[in-house]
Amino acid sequence: MSDKPLTYADAGVSIEAGNALVKAIGPLARSTARPGADAALGGFGGFFDLRAAGYSDPLLVAANDGVGTKLKLAIETGHHEGVGIDLVAMCANDLVVQGAEPLFFLDYYATAKLDNQVAAAVVASIAEGCRRAGCALIGGETAEMPGMYAAGDYDLAGFCVGAVDREKVLTGAQIAPGDVILGLASSGIHSNGFSLVRRIIEREQWELDERFPSEGGRTLAQAILEPTRIYVRSLLPLVQQRRIKGLAHITGGGLLENIPRVLGENCHAVVESGRWPLPPIFTLLQQGGGLVPEEIARTFNCGVGMAVIVGPDEADAVAESLRQAGETAFRIGRIEAGRRGCSVSGKAGTWNSTEDWSVTHHA
Repeated sequence: MSDKPLTYADAGVSIEAGNALVKAIGPLARSTARPGADAALGGFGGFFDLRAAGYSDPLLVAANDGVGTKLKLAIETGHHEGVGIDLVAMCANDLVVQGAEPLFFLDYYATAKLDNQVAAAVVASIAEGCRRAGCALIGGETAEMPGMYAAGDYDLAGFCVGAVDREKVLTGAQIAPGDVILGLASSGIHSNGFSLVRRIIEREQWELDERFPSEGGRTLAQAILEPTRIYVRSLLPLVQQRRIKGLAHITGGGLLENIPRVLGENCHAVVESGRWPLPPIFTLLQQGGGLVPEEIARTFNCGVGMAVIVGPDEADAVAESLRQAGETAFRIGRIEAGRRGCSVSGKAGTWNSTEDWSVTHHA
């Protein structure tokens, strides 16, 4: 038995490294300041002034999420610069579908041993996500936990709080048969389905640094790790003008399971896959995994990251407003009377199907 006094560092935790990280990321947090929050770090908690943000009768809306096993690929390839954007997007996009403006964000970063270079890159990408979503990064937690994680691994969780004035809450209650479904293009796979993605890569023995002509010469890693698109700034003005009846963030469960979440009991969504192009990365995954259309529609966003439901008289104008805001918008379907759910159908030649196909999910 040694008589040497033990320290926290001997157990694998460096307080000095943690303090150095907080000092390094301070400017990143301050870059996300907005009305209601100064985004300063270092206290025991962060304040937000709703009155300064312009709210008179607000409801608070909260969301939390992670990035999932997409992190494994980021760690394996050393591409950490986008996962923080994914983290913010998964939370902020879930807030705007309820009509809420994301106000502030907190992150949780856990690892076996703190690597300040990696952690700073991750937090820099979280700050970038906050700037894109218009919310302030007001705090977080960095946990160094030897024995809980393998060397080099880390995990992320995000927490976002937003607000919406009571009379502007987006519930989907006004959605009716005859309404139009617009689809906003995704930036890629986003942050769902990565356990299947990793399984396909493993089975097919794909090299992550291989370049693919169909992806503009990008490597497979670059295409797969493309950060999730944040739709807040383009959608929020239209939501506040009450020109949108419902929104569905297309995450786990794909188009089939997410659109019904905002429908009433007597509304059924009909989506036609031929109305927008399936991005090359999904074609690659479909061919590599031998995926049938139903599996694609249930697992991935298939190139549509957000479904926007509007009245037929507003469809063209809303689509044009979204295009002016930088989105790629498609008219992908309609609402019909029927049991609450969603049907996705395609013609021969779409999604690599050799014949007409249709899949339906009832909520």
